[in-house]
Formats: sequence, C-alpha cells, structure tokens
Amino acid sequence: MFFWNLEACSQLCFQVKKLALVSSIACLAPWQWVWVKACSVGSNLSFCAKEVCFGVRSAGGGVGGRNSVSVCLSFFFPFFFFFFFPPLQYTRVWIPDPDEVWRSAEIIKDYKEGDKSLHLKLEDETLYEYPIDLQGNELPFLRNPDILVGENDLTALSYLHEPAVLHNLKVRFLESNHIYTYCGIVLVAINPYEQLPIYEQDVIYAYSGQNMGDMDPHIFAVAEEAYKQMARDEKNQSIIVSGESGAGKTVSAKYAMRFFATVGGSASDTNIEAKVLASSPIMEAIGNAKTTRNDNSSRFGKYIQIGFDKRYHIIGANMRTYLLEKSRVVFQAEDERNYHIFYQLCASASLPEFKDLGLTCAEDFFYTSQGGDTSIDGVDDADDFEKTRHAFTLLGVKESHQTTIFRIIAAILHLGNLEIQAERDGDACSVSSEDEHLNNFCGLLGVEYSQMQHWLCHRKLVTTSETYVKSMSVQQVVNARNALAKHIYARLFNWIVQHINKALHTTVKQHSFIGVLDIYGFETFEVNSFEQFCINYANEKLQQQFNSHVFKLEQEEYMKEGIPWTLIDFYDNQPCIDLIEAKLGILDLLDEECKVPKGTDQNWAQKLYDRHASSQHFQKPRMSNTSFIVLHFADKVEYQSEGFLEKNRDTVYEEQINILKASKVKAMSREVISTAAFQSVSFMLAFPCCATARPANKEHKKTVGHQFRNSLHLLMETLNATTPHYVRCIKPNDEKLPFKFDPKRAVQQLRACGVLETIRISAAGFPSRWSYHDFFNRYRVLMKKRDLSKNDKKQICQTLLEDLIKDPDKFQFGRTKIFFRAGQVAYLEKLRADKFRAATIMIQKTVRGWLQRVKYKRLRQAAMVIQRYTRGHLARRLAEHLRRTRAAIIFQKQYRMLRILRAFQRVRNATITIQAFARGMFVRRIYRKILAEHKATILQKYVRGWLARTRFHRVRGATIVLQCYYRRMKARQELKALRIEARSAQHLKKLNIGMENKVVQLQRKIDEQNKEYKLLNEQLSMLTSAHSSEVEKLKKELVQYQQSHRGDGNQLVSLQEEMEHLRLELEKAHGERKVVEDSYVKEKDLLRKRISDLEEENALLKQEKEELNSRILCQSEGKKKFEENIQMKKELEEERSRYQNLVKEYSRLEQRYDNLRDEMTIIKVTKLKLSVFYSNYPSISTSEIGDTEDVIQQVEEVGMEKAAMDMTLFLKLQKRVRELEQERKKLQTQLEKKEQESWPSGSGSESTKESLQELESENKKLKNELNELRKAIADRATQNNSSNDIQDSYNLLLNQLKSANEELEVRKEEVLILRTQIMKAAQQKETGKNMTEDWGYLNEDGELGLAYQGLKQVARLLEAQLQDQRREHEEEVEALKNQVDAMQEELEKQQQAFLQTLQLSPEAQVEFGLQQEITRLTNENLDLKELLEKLEKNEKKLKKQLKIYMKKVQDFEGDLAVGRLWGGEQHSGFPSLRNMQVAVQRKEKDFQGMLEYYKEDEPLLIRNLITDLKPQAVSATVPCLPAYILYMCIRHADYINDDQKVHSLLTSTINGIKKVLKKHNDDFQMTSFWLANTCRLLHCLKQYSGDAGFMTQNTPKQNEHCLKNFDLTEYRQVLSHLSIQIYQQLIKIAEGILQPMIVSAVLENESIQGLSGVKPMGYRNRSSSMADGDSSYSLDAIIRQLNTFHSIMCDQGLDPEIVQQVFKQLFYMINAVALNNLLLRKDVCSWSTGMQLRFNISQLEEWLRGKNLQQSGAAQTLEPLIQAAQLLQLKKKTSEDAEAICSLCTSLTTQQIVKILNLYTPVNEFEERVTVAFIRDIQDGCCNREQNSSHCFFAILLKLCTFSNFSC
Repeated sequence: MFFWNLEACSQLCFQVKKLALVSSIACLAPWQWVWVKACSVGSNLSFCAKEVCFGVRSAGGGVGGRNSVSVCLSFFFPFFFFFFFPPLQYTRVWIPDPDEVWRSAEIIKDYKEGDKSLHLKLEDETLYEYPIDLQGNELPFLRNPDILVGENDLTALSYLHEPAVLHNLKVRFLESNHIYTYCGIVLVAINPYEQLPIYEQDVIYAYSGQNMGDMDPHIFAVAEEAYKQMARDEKNQSIIVSGESGAGKTVSAKYAMRFFATVGGSASDTNIEAKVLASSPIMEAIGNAKTTRNDNSSRFGKYIQIGFDKRYHIIGANMRTYLLEKSRVVFQAEDERNYHIFYQLCASASLPEFKDLGLTCAEDFFYTSQGGDTSIDGVDDADDFEKTRHAFTLLGVKESHQTTIFRIIAAILHLGNLEIQAERDGDACSVSSEDEHLNNFCGLLGVEYSQMQHWLCHRKLVTTSETYVKSMSVQQVVNARNALAKHIYARLFNWIVQHINKALHTTVKQHSFIGVLDIYGFETFEVNSFEQFCINYANEKLQQQFNSHVFKLEQEEYMKEGIPWTLIDFYDNQPCIDLIEAKLGILDLLDEECKVPKGTDQNWAQKLYDRHASSQHFQKPRMSNTSFIVLHFADKVEYQSEGFLEKNRDTVYEEQINILKASKVKAMSREVISTAAFQSVSFMLAFPCCATARPANKEHKKTVGHQFRNSLHLLMETLNATTPHYVRCIKPNDEKLPFKFDPKRAVQQLRACGVLETIRISAAGFPSRWSYHDFFNRYRVLMKKRDLSKNDKKQICQTLLEDLIKDPDKFQFGRTKIFFRAGQVAYLEKLRADKFRAATIMIQKTVRGWLQRVKYKRLRQAAMVIQRYTRGHLARRLAEHLRRTRAAIIFQKQYRMLRILRAFQRVRNATITIQAFARGMFVRRIYRKILAEHKATILQKYVRGWLARTRFHRVRGATIVLQCYYRRMKARQELKALRIEARSAQHLKKLNIGMENKVVQLQRKIDEQNKEYKLLNEQLSMLTSAHSSEVEKLKKELVQYQQSHRGDGNQLVSLQEEMEHLRLELEKAHGERKVVEDSYVKEKDLLRKRISDLEEENALLKQEKEELNSRILCQSEGKKKFEENIQMKKELEEERSRYQNLVKEYSRLEQRYDNLRDEMTIIKVTKLKLSVFYSNYPSISTSEIGDTEDVIQQVEEVGMEKAAMDMTLFLKLQKRVRELEQERKKLQTQLEKKEQESWPSGSGSESTKESLQELESENKKLKNELNELRKAIADRATQNNSSNDIQDSYNLLLNQLKSANEELEVRKEEVLILRTQIMKAAQQKETGKNMTEDWGYLNEDGELGLAYQGLKQVARLLEAQLQDQRREHEEEVEALKNQVDAMQEELEKQQQAFLQTLQLSPEAQVEFGLQQEITRLTNENLDLKELLEKLEKNEKKLKKQLKIYMKKVQDFEGDLAVGRLWGGEQHSGFPSLRNMQVAVQRKEKDFQGMLEYYKEDEPLLIRNLITDLKPQAVSATVPCLPAYILYMCIRHADYINDDQKVHSLLTSTINGIKKVLKKHNDDFQMTSFWLANTCRLLHCLKQYSGDAGFMTQNTPKQNEHCLKNFDLTEYRQVLSHLSIQIYQQLIKIAEGILQPMIVSAVLENESIQGLSGVKPMGYRNRSSSMADGDSSYSLDAIIRQLNTFHSIMCDQGLDPEIVQQVFKQLFYMINAVALNNLLLRKDVCSWSTGMQLRFNISQLEEWLRGKNLQQSGAAQTLEPLIQAAQLLQLKKKTSEDAEAICSLCTSLTTQQIVKILNLYTPVNEFEERVTVAFIRDIQDGCCNREQNSSHCFFAILLKLCTFSNFSC
C-alpha cells in the first residue's frame, strides 16, 4: 500500500508542473539515483552512508544538508566513508593538480575493498587512475552538487573543503562577476582590477537598514552590520581589513568609510564626514607606492576610529599608523616607485609657486628613478597632486604649512642627488662646495651650507676624556645620507598624521566609535627581512584574535538557544607568538644584540640557534648560518638576518639632527622636525603633543621592534574591547588583469587568511541549524495528516524528528532553532526526495495512461471524420476543376490587357518625374553655391575680429599678471610683519581688551536695529496704505478730468508725470521693503528655532497633563472600588455570624472528644475479646464497611488481628459517611428541583443559597470532628507507645481516618461546584452585567476578597515608591559618574599641560602660561554666557506661560463676545462660524457668499479653523469647509475694500497651515486634509479672481461672486508653493509608512501557500543583525494601507488628479524598492518568487481597477517589476528563449537582465542553473535590440529630413 498525504500531494503536483516545463523525470538515467544498501534505517551508519551517496548524485542533496554534509566529509568522515561505504560509480570528486591546484573528476568504476586506486574520468574525457594510500588517508574530496555552485555564502555548501571553496569563489568571480562572498562571519573580497558600478550612492541607501543575510555580499553590508550593532548594542565596533599587497585593502577600507560618512552624516555644519574622506588622498600620497604587485600599495598600516554621538552622527575621527616602510624613500626595486607624493610634486614642478624648489622631472632624481619607469598607466600625477592639495585645504592645513611640506619633500630629493667624492684611498670623502643639490637642500631647509657639507662626511666620537672628529668612507656617507632622508620623511609623515587628527578632532563627547583597520596581510618573498618579520608577527596576533572570536560566537549561539555544549578545540598560535615576543624571544634577543657595542647579525642568528633550536615553530636552514625559519600559522618563512640590527636601531647621527634643529625656517624646525624625540617607528597615538627634541640617549632609546610590539599590544587591546568584523581581500593574479583568476595565488591567500578555520570551528558541534518555521515548510511532506492538524509547529517538528531519527544525540531542540549533527539533514533530504520521486512516478504513470487513452480515442474519431470528408472532398474537387477551367480563360484575357496598359502608364509617369527632379536639382545647386559664398564672407569678418580681440586680451592679461606678482610680493612682506606682531603676548592682550565691551555694544546695536526695523515696517505699511489711497484718488480724479476736459491735454500730461513720480516712489518703497523683509526673515528664522524649543517644552507639559488626567481617572476608579468595599463589608458581617455558629459547634465537638476518650479506655479493656471475635468471624468487617474500597485494602494489608481493636470506632465513622452520602443525594435532588424552579421563574435563589450555607456548615463540622479525632488518637498513642500492638492499631486507624477525610474532601468539592454554579446564576439574574465580581465564593469566611484588594493596593504603592527611589538613585549615580569622568578628563588635560610646560624654555613657559590663562578666562566667560542664556530662557518661558494665561482670558472674553453677537446661542469659535455660513446662505441679495468678522477676532478665527481644528470634527460636513469659510471672509474684506484685513488674513492663514503641518509632520490624515483645503482655497482664488482665463466655465451667478478690488496673484503663487510643499510632505509620510512593508510583502511573503521551497542560507542568516521578533508583512497589509490612504484623501475632498498622482508616485516607489532588492538578493531570484511576485502585482493591479485608478498611470510604473517576474518564470536554455526574453523585457536594461540571470538560484532539484553561454546570448540579443532601436530612430529622422527637403 502507498500512503498518500494530501499536503504532500498538492506540493508534488506543483513540483511536477514545474518539472514539465524543463524535462520529464522519467527520462532520468538510472545512474542519476545512486543509493547505498547498508544497515537498518535507524542505524547511524546508514544515515551517514545514505547522506553521502544521496548528496553526491541526487540533484537535491545539497539543498538541505548544506552545513551538515560539509562537516561530515570535510573534516570528520572521509576515511569512514571510503572504507565502510566505498565510492560508487559516477561519484564526482576533486583530485590535486599541479597547474589548477584542484581538478574535477568522476568515478567510472565502483571501488572494491583491496583496490589500490580509483578509476576516474576527467572533465576533458581523459581517463586517470588515482592511487589511494590507505595508511596515509590520502582520499579525494567529494564535489558539491551543481545546484549549490555559486552560493554567496561558503557555509551553505554541502561539502566544505579547500577545493569546494576555491571552485565556488572562481565560479562567482569569473562567471557571475561577483567579487564578494561570505564565509561565515568573514567577507571574502577578490580584487577585480576594474572599476565596478556597485558603489554608487543608490547602492549605499539600498544596503542601509538591511539585515546582513538579506542582501548580496558587499562591503556595505559589513559596514551596515557594524553600524547597526553599534546603535543597537551600544558597543564599539571594528572592521578588520587584511590581505596581501594589491588585494584591495585600501579600497575596501575607503568604501567602508564612505558608507559611514553617507549613513551617519554629521548633524552639524562641520562637514566632518567630508574631512574623513579627504584624509584618504593625503595618506595615499604620502604612504602608498607602486610595487610589483600593486600600483597603489599601502606601505604602512592604519587604524581609523570614526566617532559617533548619541544620535549616531559622525562627530570626528582619529588615525593611528603602524610601521611605515622608510627604506622605500631611499631604495626601490625594479619596476617599483617611491611614494606617490615625490612624483606628484615633480609632475607639478612647472607651477609658479614651485619655481624656487629647483625640481625637474622624476627621472632626474636618484630617489625616484631606481625602479626604472616613473609613471603608472592610467594615472595622472599632476591631477592627483591637485586632489592632494585640495584635501590639505579641506582639512585646514594652511598654505604656509603646505609650502613647508613640499619644501621638505623637495629637499629630500635634492639630498639623494648629492655627489660624494672619494679621497685618500676611500677612507675619506667630501662633497663639492659647488654642489647644486646640496645648495638647494640647505636653502629649502634653512640650514648652513658649510656645516651640512662638513657633517655629511664626518662624524663625532665622544670618549670620557675628549671628542674626536672622524672622516667617513663613501659607503658610510651614503648610509648616513639615506638615514637622514628616512628620518626627515618619517618626521614629516608623523607631522601630517598629527595635523589630520587635529582637523578630525572634535570637542563633542564621543558616545561610540567604529574602527577600520587597514593592515598588511601575511607576506613571504624570496628574500624576507625585518619588515616582513614585523608584518607576519602582526598577522599572528590578528589570527589569534580571529580564532578566539569565532570560537566565542559559536559558543554564544549554543548558550542563547539553550543547547548543551562542550569546549571546541581550535588551533591556537600562542606558541609561535611566544617565540617572537616572550622573554628571550626573537625580539628580545634582537634588542639585546642591539645594545652590544659590536653586535652583528651573525652573532644574533647564532644566539637564536642556541636558544630556540628545540622550539616547534623555529628551524635552522641546512645551507645557511645567517638565516632562520619561523613556522607561522599560514606558512613557514625563511628570514635573512642581514640588516635586522641596523633596521632595528635605525641610527641617525646626532650632528646632522642638530643642524636641522638650528634651521632658519622657524615654522619647519618647530612644527615638523621637533614633533617628538627621535624615534624610528611611525606609530601615532591619538593626538600626540608637540615637544622639543632632545639628544638621542642610547640607554633610553627604544628600538623599532620594541615600539612595534607595544603599538601592536595597544591595537589588540582596542580590538578586543570592540566587536570585530572581518574582511579578507584576495588578489586573483599577479599580472593585475581584470577578472583573471589564478588558482595557485588564490589558494595561497586562502590558506594564509584563515578562512577555513571559521568552518572548522563551527563544524565541531551542531553545524546545521534550521528555524522551526523553515523546517516545517521544507519537510511538511514527511509529516502525517494528523500531525499537520496541530497548531504548534514546534511540537510537530519534534514529533517528526523523533519518528525519523532514532538517536536523540543527532539533533537538539533550541528555543528558536533545531540543531543537527553532521549528516542528519542530508538523510532528511533523502527521505524527502524519495517521497517526491515515488509520488511523481505515480502521478506520471496515471497521467501518461490517461493521455494515451485520450490520444487513441481522438485518433479513431479523427480517422472516421477524415474518411467522410475525403470522399466529399473528391467530388467537390472535380466540380471545382471544371468551373475554374472556364474562369481561367476569362481571367487571362482581362489580365493581358491590363498588364500592357499599366506598363505604358508606368513609363510615362517615370519620365515626367525624372524631368521634374532634374530641373529642381539644377536650381538648388545654383542656390547653394550663392549661399556658400555669402556665408564665407561672414565667417571671414568674424574671424578677423576675433583675432584682434584675442591679441588685445593677451596683452591685457600679461599686464595683470605682472601687477599680481608685484602686489603679492608686497603682501608677503606685510604678512611677515603681521605674523611677528601676532606672536607677541602684548598683541594677544590688546586683542582681548574690550571684547566684552564689544559684545555688549553689539547686543545694543542689535536691539536698536530691531527697534528701527519695527519703526520702518510700520512706516512702510503706513506709506503703502497712504500711497494706495492716493493712487485711488488720483485715478478717480483722472477719470473725472477725462470726462469733463477731454480736450485739455496739458492737464493729462501733468497727471501722467505725477503718476510716474508716484510710481518711482512706490518702487523705492518696495526696495526698502525688501531690505526690511530680508532682515525680518533672518530674525524670523531665529524665532522659529526658539519656538521649536518652546514647542518641545509644551509637549512635555502636555504629557504631564495627560499623566495627571490618568491619575484622576484612577482616583475615580478608586471611588468605585470603595463602594464595592462597603458592599463586601456587609457580606463580611454575615460571614462573621456564620463564624459564631461554627464556634458553638466547636464547643460541642470538644464534648464529643471527651466522650471518644472514654471510649478509648473501653477499647483497651476489650482488646483480647475483640481480637478473638474478629479472628473467628473475619467477614464482619467487610460486610459492615460497605462501599469504601480503600479501607478494605488497608485492612487486608495490615492484617485483621491488628485492625480489630479499632473496628467499632471505624464502623461508627463508616455509618456517619453513609449518612452524609444520603444527605448529599437528598441535597442534590433538592438542588435540581430548585434549579428547575428558578430557571423559568427566577425565584427561589434565596432558599438555595440558605441550603448551601447549611451544607457548608455541616461539612465544616465534619472536618473539625475528624481533626479532633486524629488529635485524640495521636495523644493516646503517644501515652501508650510502649505497646507495639497499640501503635500498629493506631496507625491503621489513622489510615482509615485519612481515607474518610479524602472522601469528605471530594464531597465538599462537589458541593462547592454546585454552589458556585447557583451563585453565578443568581448573580446574573439579580445584578446583571455591570455588577462587580463577587468575592464570596473564594472562601468560606468571605474576607479573602477584601484582604486581597487591600494587599494589592499596598503592593502597588510599595512598587511605585520602590521604582521612584530606584530611578532617583540611578540618576544620581549617573550624574556622579559624569562628574567623575569630567574631572578625570580635566585632570589629564592639566597633567599634559604641566608636562608640556616643563619641557619648554622659560620664555615659552611664560607664553604658554598666558595662553592657558586666556583660554581659562574665555571658558569662564562662555560658562557665564550659557548661564545667562538659561536664565533668559526661563524668563521667556515664564513670559510665555503668562501670555498663555492671558490668551485664555482673551479667548474666554472673545467667546462671550461672539455669543453676544450671535444671540447667545453659540459660545465656541467653530460652531459659530458654521452658523455664520448658514446665515450668509439665507441672504439672497448683496452679501450672499460672504462672511463678516471683526479684526480683533482674527486670531480666534485662525485658531478654530486651522490651529486647533481636527479633521474628524468636520468629517460629516462639506469637504474643504475651512477653505470655503476663509474664502468667504476674504470676499467680505474685498467687498469693504480693506486691504490690510485681506493681507493679515491670508498671511495668518498661510502661517497657521505651516505651523500645523510642522507640528503634525508625520500625520497622513492631517497633511491630506490641509492639502485638500489649500488646493480648494487656491482654486477659489483662481475661479473668482476676475481673470478671463479662469472664468470660462463660470455661470453668471458665479461671476457675480468674483473679487472686485484686489488682485491676489502673488498670494496665489504663495499658496501654489505651499501646496507643493504639502504634497511633498504627504508623499514622504506615505513612503515612510509603506517602505518597511514592501520587501516583506511583495518579495518574501508567501501569498500562494506551498509554492516556494525553503532553501536555507548559510551562517549569515544567523547574523546578529537579525531583529528579534517577526516583522514580516503580507500583501494584504499594503492593500489595507493603500485603502486607508485612498479613503482619507477621498473623504477629505482632494482633487482626483492629485489622488492619481499620489498613487502613481507610491507605486513607482513600490516598483523601485522591490526591483532594487530583487537585484541585490540571490535568495529571492527563483521561479517560485517570480510566481509569487506576479500574483502580488496582479493583486495591486486589481486594486487599482477597483478604485478606478487605472488611468493614473500607476500600473505602467510596475512594468519593470512585471517583466522581472516574467524573466524569473521564463525558460532559460536555448537561443529562442534568449530572443523571447530580449523581446519581452523591454523595460529592463541589459545590466538588470544579466544581473537577475546571474542571481537566479534553483530552489530544488527539478530546476537547472542558467548557463554562461545563455547569459552571453542575452547580452548579444540586448545589444542587437539597442542597435535596432537606434537604427529605427535614425531611419525615422532620415525620413523626416527627406520629407522636409521634399516639401522645401
């Protein structure tokens, strides 16, 4: 029998439909399904075997067993697999290859036990025998299924090993052009050596706010993860970018910083993010150089900390640098260059400002020409130099400082070109006194020529008695010169980094930071020296930190899910680190050898051999005594010891340094050379202070290795205190060719960067993890129907796994996920595929049989029909032949005549046409010739004029240049004088004198200007009103004069002159008004800021008011509770009366106890008699007991003899139980009768209540009796405990009492249940629904309810007090902590200042003290100003409150006035206005459509109509009612010709609308409401303006309502702009609401149930960026939101055109967001997603049709998304499919189509991947399509031109 599951059937039918589009599953060859017949299904061995074999050849093996199979085959089970389950035929494996590293092969013969080789077939069809070493475990790796090739996360692969990782990276890089790939928590980035369009601003915004696993791998995704974790966890983050030189580390770090600058832009105007980005070109210029591996290689490491405030905006940055390669300044290898800044400066040497540097091209200098070619292809050094200078300027580096930098760089170049001449057989040498380069060097640095010439060739030897001056050889001089050059450049580098840090520093307190570490990767060359040793040492430390972090994340995952875990063993490179940095390690011995006077590299190497020969990580080469080998984590590296000591010492002669210190160029000597004491390593802490240089002390001088070790420890402390994120950059080839992949180089780097270590650690426990939801969706076909009916998915999954996997150790259930051991998911995939395959075969069998039967019937019926029709056809064909023969003769006759006639006409027409065109051609030719001659004369005229003007401009420009040079020289002289004056302390004192007086004077000036502005504004308004009245009067007089004196022309002329004069005055007044308005706008902006602050305070006050209201409500509820308490007190009195009755009963029971005690004495006397009696007649006890079965069992267990003594008492109790049972039955019958009587009549509840009370009292009595009996028997037993028989009988009696007590408790519970039912029925009848809860049934005494309520209130009070105290305590602690931090910072600053002053000279100390005092006074002044501003704000706040109270009084008075005005019927502003409108409508004469109001009521009108109006208040009235009311008020003002009233009303209206919109900037309803009203008011002003263009559709009645006196064109323009602003705000609000829903609802939500197959992703789906909780939306949520928008806009009367435009824009946004996410996410590019997407789009289109919005064009905006969905669904195999796609997807670009095809991912085993050849066909087809479209366009243009020429 075949078990059929309906759920599985529906899914399988769907899968078969999909399969029919591709191929038939029956066509699969038998070898495509390889199964292993192993042990039982439940054994673990069969699990692993089935997993392996299924994963090898089944198309779906890797879908579910991704992580699990990787562990099974990669690390744990290769040996187990090959020896317990031999490899079968057609299994694909990886074998080593010397060229390609790994090569794919296929097993063509089953492996048998004892075979020494595997028979393989390579991809090129060649046969190969792979030898197997059974002892060495040299077994080939298995290959992943094709469905998993190209995964964006390496942890998603089934088999994770080196060849699988390498192949996946190669496929993604070469075929899909994807340079980023995840590997667990690591982002692997491959350098494409080509600019890719994936870093634009739109891509940054697309990744912003997204979870890391949702989008395609990208450096922006890592940056967003770091930014999100910083904001959510409030913990500092780090991004560690590492890799070889040329791998793209610098570019990756640059793009990460660009992301932070874009997403976390600064909130202020400091533009700090631009400065952060501007530091990159400077550091690249001074720290990057061309190497053989990279054209822009960073020759130093840097760690950039980007600081953020509490709102997570960038506030500053800080840079640390590590190990600058100073040797590159003086030496470059072949095909390499020096630092870029040297070549940039040489390329710009021709600029005028660099003439005095004495520079030429880079080939002329020794320090820049050693590598050969001095240029880089595609790089313009001069252009880069301009970018560097611009970056210097942006960072605030002065022009003088820039000049100093360039002078020092030029001096270094000249220093390298010194000509050193040997003397006295090479023991001495000298520099020529006429050496041009030395002269330039001394001139640029301002040092004395003779001293530098002398000390370059000599050195000073100091002994205890005297000092010697010794000559040096040529080689020694060259070394000293190079050391000096390196020293100067290193000091310059440090100085530039220091100034960059100062420019990026901020005074705002940093809340958190994100660090970007751009550091060199592991390096190994043919010759490895000190630099490579330090680099590899740093990588050892970073690798250790990486391993520990991955281990920590894995363990945290287990602890979070509550999974038991054990410690995972991972590779620890601490021994190698100890070898380098521990005591007497390599660095320690190197420093010790440097201290030895005559230490050599050979001696140091010998010490290493002696000390570390036994270390596991240290080796001595066989053929060398000066080299040593260190076994690093990545590879073993051989280091040559030559030069280690010299590079570690980094010696520069003190005499040369002293000459530089005495430089005449003060700025340079103070700020560059003396930045710090002489140190060789380029390590910068945050903002190092400047200090004077002191002589080098050999005892205290730190070596390069020591400083590098300290800086590295500091870096590791910083990284360990942050959350790290890793980016590993891979260099694909050494030729720097775009998209070329060298497997050898890639494997070297993968082994070195520790990518596979992540997989190994995560694979050690439970590598496969599924959420319950995904597991349920994936394996629901394996579940039974009765399990699917349950609602708890977690329980369903647990039941399924317990049935399928018998070993519970193979899986664990976490809180949110299921964890699987290696091999288990693949086994589940096998079961799933078996189910699918069996069901598919059955469906195909049935369908094919039905198709054959239908085909046979159709053929049989067709044959009969064909026979019938054939016979008739033959007969009809004969008759038709006869008819056609006759007709053909007639046709031939007519046709021959017509053909001859048409030929004659055609020849005639052609002749006429040729003649016409020939004549026209000759005429046009003559015309063109004349026209060309005319144009030539015009051109000559203009060219000659241009030449003359050019000559004049050239002469004038030369003159101006000469003048500029002369003026600049004078300006420089003045600048020097001013600088000298500015440095003096007296000058600073003069500048600071009177600053406070100036501030006071400026404040007074501002107040006076404000007063003048108000006076001018009033005068202007008076002038304008007077001028308008005068103009009206003059117009009237002019009309009168024209009517009376038409012939008098002189008066008319005079009037016109007066009009012109007045017009000029009016223009002047308008000009003055503009000036006043500008100043008014500025003050208005300031007032707006203050108003916003006050509004925030107002909001806080409103919140406090709401809290007080809530407290008042709580108090009112308390009153209700008080009434309930009174009622409960009454019930308490009743319960007390019951209690007194119980007390009486208790006294009666005491008497009963005495009686029982007497009976016990009688029992002792009659003990023997009773025992004999009951032993003879044992049936008496059982017959008397009756129904109590528990007591019978106890008696049988204890024994009849021991139980006989207490049987009389037991029989009495048994009798009492029977009586109680009878009473219970009677009460139950009475209760049933009472219920029957109470239900129809509703009476009798009181009697039932009394009977229940009696029953309770009876039960209480029984309970007390039993307790007293128990106590009495216990006392008696204790008195007579000497007798064992009495003790046994006592125990038996106690057991019997317990059983009786239990029966009593059962009866009591039954009675209580009945009582509660009756009480509830009575309560519903008597009190109804609003009665409070009766507490009486909770206990017998009735006091529990009151006690519970009282305790609840007390608990609430105590909890509130405790929370208040805790909050106050936390605030106090936080304030104290802030004070302590501030004091510590202040103390550190003072200590630094004190140390600085100690190192300065006495004069400098005095100057520094004055500066400190000035800064202290300025800070105190600022504090006092802030205090004054706070007091002013408090004063303003109080004034504002006073105004509010005054306004309330005025409003109250205004309400009274309005009430009196309208007959006292209305008292509020808005209802009165509505009545006013009704009153106006009743008048049919002069005032129809007008609304009169008083000028003093205008604020009240604006407040009621605009400020305080809620859209809900007018929802039931006419739409846009406020707009109509305002227009009626404007009409009345126009009617009475009051221009001030119109101006004031319109201005107040516009300002009021702006204020409301600013307050409700996120309220869609309010924004839509005022958009509708603003548009309606604008329409009214246009329709009734009186302009002819707006009155064409008006009726005569409407034309009577037009404005008569005013032209409001300017206000219409203002309202139009306001409408646009409101529309933009409306769109912004709607987009903000819809945008979070789009991706989840349109792309991710499963609208068609069971359609999408779940394909779990890798580690990144477990990213920490995933938010807790379900934030998914369905398409119904979007449609509901769109319905809300549509109903709001329609109800508020918004114009239909605007409604259509709104939804068109919203649908465009839906299309853009969904398409962008589709192009950036691989997990949604599948066939099922296309089906879901098409269904969702059809739902949106249906919604548009239902709302009659199909004419808005919104559906057309979804066309690209529709075509993308169709592209996902179309067949993608043949060239015909490619043509169909090109013709269909016209709205998508070629890049978008190719991107979707590259991302297309099969969800299950029935689909195939898109081939590279097909994608190329698509590209060719799209190119042809674009060319055809362009050809069609040009053809249309050509036709138009021909037509135009013909018409001419």
